[in-house]
Amino acid sequence: MTTIPGRPSALVKPTLDTKFHIDFDWWQRSDEDLRTYMLSHLLPEQRDRLTQAHEEQLIDYVDPETGEVLRLDEMQMAVQVAAQDPSFINPHTSTVDSIFRVFLKYNNQPMSPRELAAHTGRSAETILKTITGVRVYKGIRPYNL
Repeated sequence: MTTIPGRPSALVKPTLDTKFHIDFDWWQRSDEDLRTYMLSHLLPEQRDRLTQAHEEQLIDYVDPETGEVLRLDEMQMAVQVAAQDPSFINPHTSTVDSIFRVFLKYNNQPMSPRELAAHTGRSAETILKTITGVRVYKGIRPYNL
């Protein structure tokens, strides 16, 4: 997972074409626990194994789309495995969780509500309304270069 620099401007109103991402700095400032939330997105057997793990190990992972070899910790590897499951993003998952999972699956690549809609099956308008309110949900924020 990559932290992408940049801060959204309070003066710019996001649109259906505004790019968003997971702001991992938000997680460091929040009272919420990223590891616990990440565990909730994993397959049950992965969750069980990671909750019992005491030390982090790095694992070589080959990106199936690019062929690039990456060194991932066990949580990052578990997310990549879970993201390959056809039910990882599904209509029964909340809108916020679905959006978060899309960002996890695509390595936090900035996406617009229109692009997120194509991956989640939710309307772009609903996504925009959900992630642009007063409250920041799970660190999902506008991306500025």
